[in-house]
Amino acid sequence: MTNEHEPLNKKSMMDLLIRMTLILYLCSLCIKVFAPFALIMLWALIIAIVLYPLQQKLAIRMGGKQGRSATLVVMISCLLIGLPVISLGASLVDHVQNIYSTYEAGNLDIKPPSENVKEWPVLGPQIHKVWSEASNDFTDFLIEYKEPIKSFSKKAMAKGGSAIASVAMFLGAIVIAGFMMTWGESGSQAMKRISNRIVGSGRGEKLNSLSVMTVRSVTTGVIGVAFIQALIIGIGLLMAHVPMAGIIALLVMFLGILQVPAALVIIPVLAYMWMGTENSVLFNGFFTLYFIIGGLSDNVLKPILLGRGVDAPMPVILIGALGGMVASGLIGLFLGATLLAVAYRIFMDWVDHPEEITTTN
Repeated sequence: MTNEHEPLNKKSMMDLLIRMTLILYLCSLCIKVFAPFALIMLWALIIAIVLYPLQQKLAIRMGGKQGRSATLVVMISCLLIGLPVISLGASLVDHVQNIYSTYEAGNLDIKPPSENVKEWPVLGPQIHKVWSEASNDFTDFLIEYKEPIKSFSKKAMAKGGSAIASVAMFLGAIVIAGFMMTWGESGSQAMKRISNRIVGSGRGEKLNSLSVMTVRSVTTGVIGVAFIQALIIGIGLLMAHVPMAGIIALLVMFLGILQVPAALVIIPVLAYMWMGTENSVLFNGFFTLYFIIGGLSDNVLKPILLGRGVDAPMPVILIGALGGMVASGLIGLFLGATLLAVAYRIFMDWVDHPEEITTTN
């Protein structure tokens, strides 16, 4: 009996091997084709998940017009987010161009530092020394520090180009998110069917809901708070004519995602305004108050935004942000924190409810 079925078994195994080979080859081709768009599509999906409730409220008021409401959300998002970000980026570019053109014309004049600079914590004396050398004879300063300046310039230009590309990708992701929100209901049903097929009927819907809640919680409560705080401080930097406002705002956002107080950036900025400029006391006093309020704004925003959905431990978000940034630059800073938080919540839900997996399977 065994010998009679052995040829059939071999044939079945061969058919299965051929099918699996073709499927794996097709999957590898699809991955190669989709890989260049993976980051922007993933970013667009996260944005769509966060903005979808707002889009649905607008759709109800607009008579169920999903396309129009999604277009309105995209336009508002681009205006509220895109314009300040572009302004910060443009200020950085203008600042660099002005320094370069002034240097080429031979009119670059660096004011000598105040004696108060020596009293800055940790690096005060070193900063005063280098600053004094640059102000006394900038040509000799460039010759002496040629290699460090050259290395720093290359890195700064590379990071600047990466940041500009990330901003463009972010705006493109908002537009793509508009299309996703337009067909949000059918897309949600498709994701539920996929989840049910992977982990079992009933269990898939819970998994899908858990992922959506976690994305909204982390994106609004951590990344959203850091982004809003960076915009508030960045706009103040532009109005106060602080150099490199775009880089400082980006640093504030990075520290906010890492849950580090913005005071680490604000204090040096205030020191520069009071000791390194000739602004009036009223001018500096107003922006000192503005930056203090901006630095403390996360204490107001976090209770409002972080309370929505399911939050994840801050160490998980920190590791995700750092790992994502190392892997994919500025984009990974956002995506890494969100993805690792979602993976953590799914894993912990699987650990806490093993009986549901057994039942459904």
